[in-house]
Amino acid sequence: MATTERPPPSRLRTWMLQGLSDMGKSGGHTGPHAEPESAHRGQRWWRVMCLTGVDYFSTLGYQPGIAALAAGLLSPIATIVLVIVTLAGALPVYRRVAEESPHGEGSIAMLERLLSFWKGKLFVLTLLGFAATDFLITITLSAADASTHLVENPHLTSTLHDKQMVITLILVALLGAVFLKGFLEAIGVAVALVAVYLGLNVVVTVVGLWHVMTEGHLITDWSSALTAEHGNAFAMIGVALLVFPKLALGLSGFETGVAVMPHVKGDDTDTEESPKGRIRDTKKLLTAAAVIMSVFLIATSFITTLLIPEKEFESGGQANGRALAYLAHEYLGGAFGTLYDISTIAILWFAGASAMAGLLNLMPRYLPRYGMAPHWARAVRPMVIVFTLIGFLVTWLFDADVDAQGGAYATGVLVLISSAAIAVTIAARKAGQRGWTIGFAAISVVFLYVTVANVFERPDGVKIGACFIAGIILVSLLSRLARAFELRVTSVTLDDMAERFIRDMASRKIRFIANEPDRRDKAEYRDKIEQIRADNDMPEQEDFVFVEVTVTDPSEFEASLTVRGEVMHNRFRVLTLESSSVPNALAALLLHARDTTGRIPHIYFEWTEGNPFANFLRFFLFGQGEVAPVTREVLREAEPDRPRRPRVHTG
Repeated sequence: MATTERPPPSRLRTWMLQGLSDMGKSGGHTGPHAEPESAHRGQRWWRVMCLTGVDYFSTLGYQPGIAALAAGLLSPIATIVLVIVTLAGALPVYRRVAEESPHGEGSIAMLERLLSFWKGKLFVLTLLGFAATDFLITITLSAADASTHLVENPHLTSTLHDKQMVITLILVALLGAVFLKGFLEAIGVAVALVAVYLGLNVVVTVVGLWHVMTEGHLITDWSSALTAEHGNAFAMIGVALLVFPKLALGLSGFETGVAVMPHVKGDDTDTEESPKGRIRDTKKLLTAAAVIMSVFLIATSFITTLLIPEKEFESGGQANGRALAYLAHEYLGGAFGTLYDISTIAILWFAGASAMAGLLNLMPRYLPRYGMAPHWARAVRPMVIVFTLIGFLVTWLFDADVDAQGGAYATGVLVLISSAAIAVTIAARKAGQRGWTIGFAAISVVFLYVTVANVFERPDGVKIGACFIAGIILVSLLSRLARAFELRVTSVTLDDMAERFIRDMASRKIRFIANEPDRRDKAEYRDKIEQIRADNDMPEQEDFVFVEVTVTDPSEFEASLTVRGEVMHNRFRVLTLESSSVPNALAALLLHARDTTGRIPHIYFEWTEGNPFANFLRFFLFGQGEVAPVTREVLREAEPDRPRRPRVHTG
């Protein structure tokens, strides 16, 4: 709005805030998951699948071990339950999410549209807290598991056995350094990593299955032990359902799969309003990833349960957090095992990169727009530093332990999937699709059950999630408070009548009267003018234009402003505005009038009765309150040059 000469920013500040100016543009969003400028810059869906696959497929590094710890001999059966829920539950949900949010906004954006006012903002902040839990714990858990593979390598364990914390912190720091340098999604690197990692897993799985089949007593012993422990098949299925929530880590990756949608090429005929090709290919991406992962989960849980002694899965055991690596060393030798460790470390570290990209895609979409983060939170590099420091803290609190972080990770994953299921249920109901509504509602019930069961089983997960939520809400409210007097109108548009009013007054003096619309009859406007003239001792020949602001959603922070002019009762000129905040709308109008006419406008107010603190709270929460001094403060912050500042009069 106002332009004032300021000293040039330092080189460090310029580097840190690089790209910030583009992010305030309509629909603009920079960073790791920015929208490609045109469809031809996208990538084929199977290549983008590898980008989300570094998160999803990398869970093979620890999922079989977690399943064995949670379900014991029932691990293969419990994993089959997980696969059924994945293919019949999570996959249909996220295919629908891809339809509803084809630009990578995800289920949070779908739910945001359902709620307004502060309840909507607080709901989104809560979901962002769980999303932060999911993505941040992905970074720290993946780094911790990567360091586990390094430390437990037979050739290095004697040298690095007590260095896991240091190694994990170094991996998190390296991840932050990559993003500080300027991370561009290296889809080619992701394709290579996924191809090598899955190829090595195929070798380990085939060799494992060969040993199981050639040593026939393994299946017999396992079957006998299962029968002795659980009795019959129905009891086994029942227990598998009960322990299923502990296996929820195997559901990770779907939210990231939707977040990378903007990178899917789609068809040449795609438009921003209807990217049908992108939606179709993203569904292929989600389906292919889920099917590949399902096959690996079933096969690897089977061979690890039958081939690895139970005690090795426990804390301190050689298979703890690295069951497939244990088999690679045991059956394919040290050289192949080391190669497997290297590939696992690489993909786990890159899974952290995918999660960091998800955070940088998600947080700037909401917090700065809500006024609940500083303006610099739109830029990538400052947020990378914040997330890296939080990663250090989480790693230290959990002592770089994979098992200890599993509960928090599962909680974040399950809450996001549950919210997605609820979102698509509501979307199907609004679309009048009765069958899909019933189906998605049933899926929602399943995921809500799993989420609640996981919370009761591992309350530490929801505690960590609650800490993230509390932190986000506290920082958000403090930021909103600190930015309360910021001019947050992005643009001002006047209709023809409004422009005519201001041009006419510019030949004399531009005088506005702030009026709270009531009856809007002739007496209201006449009495208001007489009062303003009396309070300010002004002659009768001075003319005025009334300004009336209607508050829409006071929880919104940034918005454009449209000004309409009308003549009331064939005499009184009135400008009407709709805004989330009365003082900000008035300040924006005054600055726009000054900039377009070159004249300094004046505005006249009445004092508002009531306690000043209570009036400030009314302004903070509801966009009204003591309008005159707040309008003046907004103008003071927006225009430091006092002679150029519009004049505020109060009587």
